[in-house]
Amino acid sequence: MGAIRERRAFRLNGFLAVLLVIGLFAWGGLNFYDFIRAALEQRYLWGKLAWAVGSWLLAFLSFSGFFVVQPNESRVLVFLGRYTGTVRFAGFHWANPFASKERLSLRVRNFNSERLKVNDAQGNPIEIAAVVVWRVVDTAKALFDVENYDNFVAIQSETAIRAIASRYPYDAHEGEESLRGDPDGISRALQQELQTRLEVAGVEVLEARLTHLAYAPEIAQAMLRRQQAQAVIAARQKIVEGAVGMVKQALNQLRAEGVVELDEERKAAMVNNLLVALVSESEAQPVLNTGTLY
Repeated sequence: MGAIRERRAFRLNGFLAVLLVIGLFAWGGLNFYDFIRAALEQRYLWGKLAWAVGSWLLAFLSFSGFFVVQPNESRVLVFLGRYTGTVRFAGFHWANPFASKERLSLRVRNFNSERLKVNDAQGNPIEIAAVVVWRVVDTAKALFDVENYDNFVAIQSETAIRAIASRYPYDAHEGEESLRGDPDGISRALQQELQTRLEVAGVEVLEARLTHLAYAPEIAQAMLRRQQAQAVIAARQKIVEGAVGMVKQALNQLRAEGVVELDEERKAAMVNNLLVALVSESEAQPVLNTGTLY
């Protein structure tokens, strides 16, 4: 048997149905009046009595067919164990009085996951949590294809968060995808992963974003020192690259303008002095050479 898909249920406007029920009561009353009048004349029109009783019974049974649908809400109709359709239109309606009418919300909902402890792609233990924004788009799937769609969304969301966390490293070099370095990309990947898992429940994932991301407490201090060391190394590399560029530019400018001619030995000394002055963390103290005594 294939999956059940949502379809529109047969229903009548509730106010029109009220007029029909009033008409049944009136029809029954007219037939009962004819029966009583004939009985007073010693004539018994049992057919009139049957029409009256049948009309009133049908009118009373019709009362259970009335129901109200609130905005962003639906009613799922099931008759004798068979799904007969869904009413999504807000308002006053009438449908099969013998069908059950399950209320199901179509409003947007949030799911906030607990802080989960998982290993990232590099095997480091991390803590991660996310918020998932979702809504039901297929009422038949939500009610009949899964046991409890609220619980299903919660469990599958945590499973998807674990899967994404184990697929990416917590941190990576510049240009590489990571949980900390590419939040928008991780959100898109998490949303896609969730949509694939929740399709069976008739749920649409509107947004999924990480709300908490940190190393596990047992390695947090060590990883913080590692991040600081990596930041220092990256900064030093930038400083050296800039210093080399400035020295090269200075030598080229001196040669182009003919300010001074340097041999290889003096050029090496100048490069050394400039690099020390540019790369040093402390302020450079210049030494002036005024010549020799002899």
